[in-house]
Amino acid sequence: MMTQLKIIQDEAGHQQALARLSDLMEQDPPADSPKSAEIDVLALLIEDFETKHFPIDPPDPIDAIEFRMDQMGLSRKDLVPYIGSQSKVSEVLNRKRPLSINMIRRLSEGLGISADVLVREPTQALAGGANIDWQAFPLAEMRRRGYFPDFHGSVQELREYAAEQVGAFIDRVNGGFALQPTLLRSSVHLRTNDKVMDDYALYAWRIRVLEKAQAEPLAIHYQAGTVDLDFMRQLASLSWSTSGPLTAREYLANHGIHLVTEPHLPKTYLDGAVCRDADGNPVIALTLRHDRLDHFWFTLMHELAHVARHLDGGTDWFVDDLEAETNEQLEREADDWAGEALIPSDIWQTRRPHDTAGIEALARQLNLAPEIIAGRLRREQADHRLFGKRFRTRVKALFVEQGLFPA
Repeated sequence: MMTQLKIIQDEAGHQQALARLSDLMEQDPPADSPKSAEIDVLALLIEDFETKHFPIDPPDPIDAIEFRMDQMGLSRKDLVPYIGSQSKVSEVLNRKRPLSINMIRRLSEGLGISADVLVREPTQALAGGANIDWQAFPLAEMRRRGYFPDFHGSVQELREYAAEQVGAFIDRVNGGFALQPTLLRSSVHLRTNDKVMDDYALYAWRIRVLEKAQAEPLAIHYQAGTVDLDFMRQLASLSWSTSGPLTAREYLANHGIHLVTEPHLPKTYLDGAVCRDADGNPVIALTLRHDRLDHFWFTLMHELAHVARHLDGGTDWFVDDLEAETNEQLEREADDWAGEALIPSDIWQTRRPHDTAGIEALARQLNLAPEIIAGRLRREQADHRLFGKRFRTRVKALFVEQGLFPA
């Protein structure tokens, strides 16, 4: 049943709406459901409030100059009469030289750009001259999740100081600025469907993952070749215990592998990812987007397969939406390894169960949680109603209780 919705009147209502929207997105409701409709309406109400209370700032002066150059078909050489020399033009457009009063006057008169725009401070340049659009980050959601522990102002104030606050957040991680969105597509292998991925939200989530891994140094350095099918099966045997996911985290740490749990940010649609920390140790990140034990174990095995097979292949990150259909060889290999580690194919072909008793018997034989077997049957038959309420253990609360996942 849809929650009663109303126009957002103040910051308190704004925060409540954002929290409700985040909660609904975590549930990932079907497209034609009441909750999905509620997401659409909430998004409109939030956008209306933010448009009225957080108006968009005037454009950055360098962006305004480049926009006018594009409109008028001008080259950098054509800006020499306004700025002074080709070297000065290059420095200004690369944000290494501020605009002088004379430059502003000539550009305003010659190109018709408002002087009010040109006198503004340009966007801060970082990492070899590449620029980050600080306003493009999901600031309100990042604030709600505690990404800025020392900031206690309003969302509007956060927008005003976004460069300072987000810059400090990124700088807390070794090499954080090297992950910037402009380099995203060349450094990340994305498994996605036709949904549009928000590169800035993904950037923030990646930084958060590395920050969590960095906060818990490993006593043992990862040794290449540690992860193979036998290792993955040994790990999967922990699933029979109610505390299995937490035990798995400890087991991985004892072999030089981080396991981080962090919810995905809006418009990222993630189940898991894998990368390396500053010391070269693998970092596996799970979003727990679907709060089911079988999904936890399959996603974990999928990312471990990337560690075993692909992480040394030159790609910095593997980021996965496991709902996305894929014909990519790397992803098919990771899916196959995950399935094989949990339930060997020869056993599945000869012992595939058809009822709850068969599931429990096979679980005992394989020393696995029965939820893993039931989950595989549901996926193969594309029927998530199979077995009713049986074999639907949740996992998120385990990590919340340990302070490893936000409540």
